[in-house]
Amino acid sequence: MKPTPFLACALALVAVAGCNSKQGDAATNAVVDAKPVPPPKGGDWSTIVSATPQGGFLMGNPNAKLKLIEYGSLTCPHCREFDEKGSPPLIANYVKTGIVSWEFRNYVRDAFDLTASLVARCNGAKSFFPLARAVCTEQDVWVDKMRNTPQDQIEQLQNLPPNQQFVALAKVAGFQDWAAARGVPVAKTNQCLADENSVNQLVQMTSDATTQYPDFPGTPTFILNGKMLEKTATWEDLEPKLRDAIGERG
Repeated sequence: MKPTPFLACALALVAVAGCNSKQGDAATNAVVDAKPVPPPKGGDWSTIVSATPQGGFLMGNPNAKLKLIEYGSLTCPHCREFDEKGSPPLIANYVKTGIVSWEFRNYVRDAFDLTASLVARCNGAKSFFPLARAVCTEQDVWVDKMRNTPQDQIEQLQNLPPNQQFVALAKVAGFQDWAAARGVPVAKTNQCLADENSVNQLVQMTSDATTQYPDFPGTPTFILNGKMLEKTATWEDLEPKLRDAIGERG
């Protein structure tokens, strides 16, 4: 689909996709050179984060032999579980070595997800992963606040000018103060929430996922060197695929 018009998507509360529930295409069986890559001066590969042309944020060696892409949703419980259990070992054992790069692309499922994504992305690459992980950790709290909002208040939000709707929805969740406590000023957060180009970028990224991968199963979905992996919504299922790709067994 084309980018959703700003006003029309602002409070579309019906999810456009669920959490991961189907299979994807089989990944390539090609084995790559598993030798660690010397880290950048003064740090390790996990400290290198950059924006990608596709709209994601990439952590690690941009020239890594294994390029892992995660399509994730900040309102998806399975994504939260992966973040809790999978992100630490993925970073420590694979990204820091320079063998694997990890790119996160937002797959927005509803207006709540889009609002949280705008906040997490607001300060750019340098703080995206810490903010996104913090949003996931507190997912139950802010999602409940939004979902428990009275219908008449939701209708009032729908009647606001387009550049105020996500700002207002973020206030329901307490995102402005939450972000300010993590180094993003309220004024900057509100600017990000009112940015039509950022909204359309997130909607386009979501559309691109289902266009490029017609059997897209939901979130989280992982792409390894261009191939969608089967049944890898958990770290227990994903790690064996990475180990196979670098020729490790057991």
